[in-house]
Amino acid sequence: MSNALAVATVTQALALLIEHHLHPEIDMAVSVETRKPPSDPPTEPTITVFLYQVSHNPSMRNSDLVTRASDGTLLKRPAAALDLHFLISAYGEETELVGQRLIGSVVRTLHEIPVLPQELIEEAARRPYLAGSDLAESPQKVRFTPLQLDVDETSKLWGMLHHTPYALSVVYQASLVLLDGHQKPVPAKPVQKPDVRVLPFGAPGAPEPGGVAGGAGAAPPTGAAPTAAESAGDRPAAAKRATNAGATSTARATVAKAASGGGARAAKKAAGDPPAGRRGSKPGGPSAGSRTRKASGGGARDGGRDGTGRTGEARRTDDPGHPDDGTES
Repeated sequence: MSNALAVATVTQALALLIEHHLHPEIDMAVSVETRKPPSDPPTEPTITVFLYQVSHNPSMRNSDLVTRASDGTLLKRPAAALDLHFLISAYGEETELVGQRLIGSVVRTLHEIPVLPQELIEEAARRPYLAGSDLAESPQKVRFTPLQLDVDETSKLWGMLHHTPYALSVVYQASLVLLDGHQKPVPAKPVQKPDVRVLPFGAPGAPEPGGVAGGAGAAPPTGAAPTAAESAGDRPAAAKRATNAGATSTARATVAKAASGGGARAAKKAAGDPPAGRRGSKPGGPSAGSRTRKASGGGARDGGRDGTGRTGEARRTDDPGHPDDGTES
């Protein structure tokens, strides 16, 4: 952050940067001036540093929109973010290519040192007309980036300089220069007393149980107390809660009914109740009575019924081993 003298300070520091790094390639006295290209080109070796455009930085233009509270209190110090566009021209004896030698030195210097050094900013601020500049204290550094202008843009740029002949030149952009406002925000008060509150569910200002304990979308328990929104007359919320409670009760009843039905079927199966598909007599099949006698008295091979259809527990008298078969024991 810096004050309004930052723009002029960058221009002066850029001229000092070029002047301090001319040697050892340039072995002549060169004048570095912070002005626009002259209408009468000088014959002595000269470099002009001309700030021809100041624009707002597009990426930082809206970084400090909210600077005041609703009551007008200043929240933070406003700052304008600027980009500076420089036209650097070189003059000298054409037969000795002085202008080209100077431009080569300028390009080499700004490519090697793209960030403006702090010591040069402090040296520039020692000028009487720049007294009070605080650009050296700003944490934001100023970086130089070369710009490529085509023939049309170059023609328009030099056309703005009335009666000024074209000279060999390069264009650089300096970013980012921040200009602070005059007013300073009141510092925030320190925390004097920590305040930690513990509220039960259902109290005014407490979170909903479904959003904390049961997760988002969890159904409230049946018979729970109405929430603050329902007490205040929020009928849609109360209806939705009643619908969720009814759906939960219906689901529980369905589960209980299914469990009781399964128990009844299990009891019938344990008591020997035949399946529904086998109940009764099929046409042409054995009767239910015969099945009952077979189940209770056994079959012919168990002595329950002989081959003639008679029932009884004794075997035929002529069976071997019977007391009446005429043989003696």
